[in-house]
Amino acid sequence: MSGVRAVRTRARIAALLLLVGVAATGCGGSDTARDLCSPQGASAAAAAPSNLGGPEAAGADRYTTATTEPVESIDTAGLGLLDPGTLSVGTLSDAPPSICVNGQGSFTGFDNELLRAIGEKLGLRVEFSGTEFSGLLAQVAGKRFDVGSSNITTTDARRELVGFTNGYDFGYFSLVVAQNSAIEAFGDLNQSSRIAVVQGTVQDEFVVNQLGLDPVKFPDYNTAYANLKSGQVDAWVAPSAQAEGAISPGDGIVISQNTFSLDNFVGYAVAKGNQPLIDALNSGLDAVIADGTYARLYADWVPRELPPGWKPGSRAAPTPELPDFAALAAERGEGETEQVAQKSTLQQLKDTFFDWSLYAKAIPDLIKTGLPNTLILAVVSGVLGTIIGMVLAVMGISRSRWLRWPARIYTDIFRGLPAVVIILLIGLGIGPVVRNITGGNPYWLGAVALALLASAYIGEIFRSGIQSVEPGQLEAARAIGFGYRQAMTLVVIPQGVRRVLPALMNQFIALIKDSSLIYFLGLLASQRELFAVGRDLNAQTGNLSPLVAAGLMYLVLTIPLTHLVNYIDRRMRTGKPAPAAPIDPVESATISEGR
Repeated sequence: MSGVRAVRTRARIAALLLLVGVAATGCGGSDTARDLCSPQGASAAAAAPSNLGGPEAAGADRYTTATTEPVESIDTAGLGLLDPGTLSVGTLSDAPPSICVNGQGSFTGFDNELLRAIGEKLGLRVEFSGTEFSGLLAQVAGKRFDVGSSNITTTDARRELVGFTNGYDFGYFSLVVAQNSAIEAFGDLNQSSRIAVVQGTVQDEFVVNQLGLDPVKFPDYNTAYANLKSGQVDAWVAPSAQAEGAISPGDGIVISQNTFSLDNFVGYAVAKGNQPLIDALNSGLDAVIADGTYARLYADWVPRELPPGWKPGSRAAPTPELPDFAALAAERGEGETEQVAQKSTLQQLKDTFFDWSLYAKAIPDLIKTGLPNTLILAVVSGVLGTIIGMVLAVMGISRSRWLRWPARIYTDIFRGLPAVVIILLIGLGIGPVVRNITGGNPYWLGAVALALLASAYIGEIFRSGIQSVEPGQLEAARAIGFGYRQAMTLVVIPQGVRRVLPALMNQFIALIKDSSLIYFLGLLASQRELFAVGRDLNAQTGNLSPLVAAGLMYLVLTIPLTHLVNYIDRRMRTGKPAPAAPIDPVESATISEGR
């Protein structure tokens, strides 16, 4: 019983520490947090940047079409859609106000709401799936999605992979630095500067190819900005909309200079060669510009001046009737006389990681959406991986080289490749082949990829356990008349499996954490696991507290499992404690009298 008590005591202590840690977050959190994934309206109106760098990087507009066909003449049956009547869209969740997931778990933002309006004009249902930008264009080119919606700046290099619609937005690059930084312009950046960019974006390409520098690459905008605030990087080259949305009063961060984006405009990505779909989207874009929908969405989500001489849609589309954003920005600026003091480092850390209101907001979504998906992925991949792993273990110890060598090659490959590579190979490589079975949804393919990855490790765990059984066990079984196969199946393998149960539980814990990598394949909002839910809430608020909340949920799952592993290991090594023998009444009386 002492072992059980010790396990229970440690579990109580761990739970108490978790509760204390969560409760402590209330001491430094703010009562409210900005919702970056909602229309800001005229209150966020911005004039064209006044500190523009030279326009030499802008490039000429060589791709905007002269005109478009009326939407009434579009035959949606000939658009080559993956699912007739439905526009499958790959998007992101971490770049508000352009693309993000709102508090209701829906993909939204200016780019996505505009695409919904275009789809409505064409009579198409629009279905969004979240993915990573680094793989989005490849997924569009491989027809995982019909359209890529991610505030994508069109470049010649990208046009070699996918096609693009006419422009619906115009991007600036912002150079974001600390208030006291010596970096005031793009020309001040040099080889010793640590420059943050989001990997795979046009800003990444700009820093590498235009500036000739080696940037520090991050997976998303919020992580890049958090590193700038903490002083881990010297500057951040970002899209202007994301830069303006990320900076909060008191951060001590400013936009020191802006420049034009490459090739002028932002468009939707479509599989190269699918000209009917590109033409249809162009027609829908012109239609929503003509009826005022574009102007309404633009004023709600990204109220900033368009650059002189540029407008969205085809050259024949009317110029959208937008409010005078410059006047609104100037009017708002006249009343802002109060200067906000820069927050202390400790206060910034509290606000960034320990905002109690965001913990309260995150936990229901983490439990409702993230936790079930994490458990489903972990359990399905764990069971399937265990079955495959056992087969690999038996093959690995087989006397036949035709069984041993395939098992070893499989194990070497799947243990040697990074988990992300395996997930992408399975999801994007096999996905189109089994599309009729999966319906184009890679959720279960992700579980299969995790199972194949885990099976390589589980197979080695089983093999080592089986080979650790004393040879005398096999010899004894053969001596009483068992064949080799019977002896292995009934005597040796069961003992080997029992010895490696703790290691198998550790592998299952690893699967729980690896389930976060499935997001690379592109999932519906309802299919997000714990990390994806936390990251999406992080993008909504620009605060890392939801990610910490997601981390606490992982601890809630893994700490009990870790103690269970330790308990099982101890029981298997020491055995079940024998019950204490009852004391004879006569002996007890004798002992008492002797005292």
